[in-house]
Amino acid sequence: LDSHGPVFYIQKRTGKGGKHFSMYKFRSMFVNADLIREELESLNEADGYLFKIRNDPRITRAGKMLRKFSLDELPQIINVIKGDMSLIGPRPERPEFVEKLKSIIPYYSERHCVKPGITGWAQIRYAYGATVDDTIEKLRYDLYYVKHFSIFFDLIIMIETIKVVLFGRGAR
Repeated sequence: LDSHGPVFYIQKRTGKGGKHFSMYKFRSMFVNADLIREELESLNEADGYLFKIRNDPRITRAGKMLRKFSLDELPQIINVIKGDMSLIGPRPERPEFVEKLKSIIPYYSERHCVKPGITGWAQIRYAYGATVDDTIEKLRYDLYYVKHFSIFFDLIIMIETIKVVLFGRGAR
């Protein structure tokens, strides 16, 4: 609504078994945000791994609203229908980040033994990761989910996710 370009953003992500797939989202950033990302990476202390930035200048005004209520994630239902993702599971990450994180965080690959999800235990229990230490903590939640996977656990996560979306706590 407030910037030129496509409505959908398609990005490669890593799924179950380390398989790559195209994940769909509503575009919430300006076109060519990756060019701005290169500038921001030079400011990042995490050795090139770009974590979410507060007041990210790449996000459009409409994108802020989409993200506040997690509406930018809705097109991922297409990924669920295609079988690339589940409703519940560890969030899928970009392949280049997965490779880097696997090299510095033991057991990072274990999160890929289940399908990634639109929402998950780590997303409702831990703020968006800003450091490698945060990523390690989120991995603990992901591995807890993998170990305790059940329909009842998924139901709890779904109820908590609905609360997050309704009250706009999803944007960090």
